[in-house]
Amino acid sequence: MEKAGARDWLRHHAARLRPRPGDARETGPAGPRIAVVTDSAAALPPDWVAQHGAGGRLTVVPMPVIIGGDVFADDDAGLETQMSLALASGTEVRTSRPSPGQFERAYRDAAASGFDAVVSVHISAKLSGTLDSATLAAADAGIPVHVLDSATVGMGQGAAVQAAVRAAAGGAPAGAVLEAARQAAAGATVYFYVPSLEQLRRGGRISLASSWVGTVLDIKPLLGIADGAVVPLEKVRTAVRAIARLERLAAEDIATRPPGTARVSVHHFGNAGQALALGESLRAACPGLAAAGLTRLPAVLAAHAGLGVLVVVVSDADGPPQGDPAP
Repeated sequence: MEKAGARDWLRHHAARLRPRPGDARETGPAGPRIAVVTDSAAALPPDWVAQHGAGGRLTVVPMPVIIGGDVFADDDAGLETQMSLALASGTEVRTSRPSPGQFERAYRDAAASGFDAVVSVHISAKLSGTLDSATLAAADAGIPVHVLDSATVGMGQGAAVQAAVRAAAGGAPAGAVLEAARQAAAGATVYFYVPSLEQLRRGGRISLASSWVGTVLDIKPLLGIADGAVVPLEKVRTAVRAIARLERLAAEDIATRPPGTARVSVHHFGNAGQALALGESLRAACPGLAAAGLTRLPAVLAAHAGLGVLVVVVSDADGPPQGDPAP
């Protein structure tokens, strides 16, 4: 990453982490005021972030994506198009962790907004160095910061963030907020399909041998997250069969949970129609299941998963589905 480009990106996005005038206090239950910080790998729906970020309760620190020599954040306008073109053409796409300084600003802004402590929930440490940056920043935050490795990603991590925000808004102390996040992350399962293993191989998320098998034999892999790492689940010969099997794996997971207690989120990148169809099929296959929440996979994750990725996250239904619901 070029130094000038990195400095410009950090200056531009530091402003997004600062509290807005009039946001210093919020009304709510008496008790300790706990803020929640996370990173953009949580794949939280933008509308939900806007709703719960008011007053400084929630801050999402953007994770940088580097396309060629240009640095972007996940919420930059036009990034999806640029990412799609880069991935389709084979242009190098890389990612980086947020700097400790970005987290320190978020933590200090929480202190300035009157919060007593922070619970900071992050992408698996086996997939990113983001947790290290947050841990370094916590030492200089000015208020207590409790850093949690969610050991997952996407709305698996997002479910943990949402549970933390709900607990914090209810007046829970930091320890209870942290435990709510930990339990929600542990209760979430991530399944995903990628048309090609090449981007995962380039990013070091899978071995060269696994990528070679998938490319040479044209196998469509189904993957998951276990113990914080990407793990192979099954190898299927065609995309149609792979997506059908992805649906079945998610439906089997839902069936193991008490009726009405499962929530489904579906992520996509460059294939919203497929994600919509998958969400509708899951709802039809699982009586009583609420509409799936549909969200674009964050660019920092799509950079490794590639175009056409489909992710299904099954989590505990502590709240309503988040994202754009399937009809």
